[in-house]
Amino acid sequence: MSDLPVNPLVLIGIGSTFGFSGLFYHLYKEKKKELKALKEIPVFRPDEDLVRVLNASPHRRLQYVAVEGQVQADGEPLTSQFIPRCYGVIQKLVAVEHWQYWDSSAAKWNSRTGYKKESNNSVPFSLISPGAYISDASVRVHNPLEASGCFLERVYYKMRNAEEDLVNSLLQTVGGEKPVSKEETEEMLRVGTTMTGFGEVVLERGQVMRLQAPRDGRKYILVPTDYNSYLNSHRSSATMWKTLSAFTGITGTAVLACVIHSMMDKRDKRSN
Repeated sequence: MSDLPVNPLVLIGIGSTFGFSGLFYHLYKEKKKELKALKEIPVFRPDEDLVRVLNASPHRRLQYVAVEGQVQADGEPLTSQFIPRCYGVIQKLVAVEHWQYWDSSAAKWNSRTGYKKESNNSVPFSLISPGAYISDASVRVHNPLEASGCFLERVYYKMRNAEEDLVNSLLQTVGGEKPVSKEETEEMLRVGTTMTGFGEVVLERGQVMRLQAPRDGRKYILVPTDYNSYLNSHRSSATMWKTLSAFTGITGTAVLACVIHSMMDKRDKRSN
């Protein structure tokens, strides 16, 4: 090992940079494929044009399209439990208690997650054309909780410290446990949110349009943004992987060139 002209750690580092460069380039190519597939998806708004297209389509059905609109509750919307005048169509409430228990073997307090309560509420909702709060044409969103995509917005978060009282003192004395804090979170899909849904659209009973999970196995996706912004996020991601691939590749090449140059210098010195 001592006769090795190059430190093995240097060789490992060079190999790692080229390995990461290949990985980042693979991720870049995959993201480019996703971007190309997104650009090929027809984009509609919930308006009369979409109704006409559906009427002219076989079985009044579009297998996979993107529908961009604003969220509107079909009836009474949900009301936030914490924020005044905050209304939505999907609501997720999570309450988590954090406790500490006495570890006698280590003579210290350790943390654990105690009681956790989670509730999910939803009401039927539709997508309407942006700016048109009253419209004859709308697209009802079918089974939104089955769709992928992070479309809930955190509207409330608070960490409450446990109050010292007689009950807590007894728990600490008798059971070796004590409550520390309570974490409360509320997430909602708010009324008026711009949303783009990717899926199958069918026309029923005249002008009743419904967005649902595709029957051909493609992803049912809901994203809380417009189509172009969603496209730009994929472009940015592709650019990031491409930049990382180029950076690691150039770094590995530069280090390898330095190692080769150093080895040639040593060989020349020995020959002289």
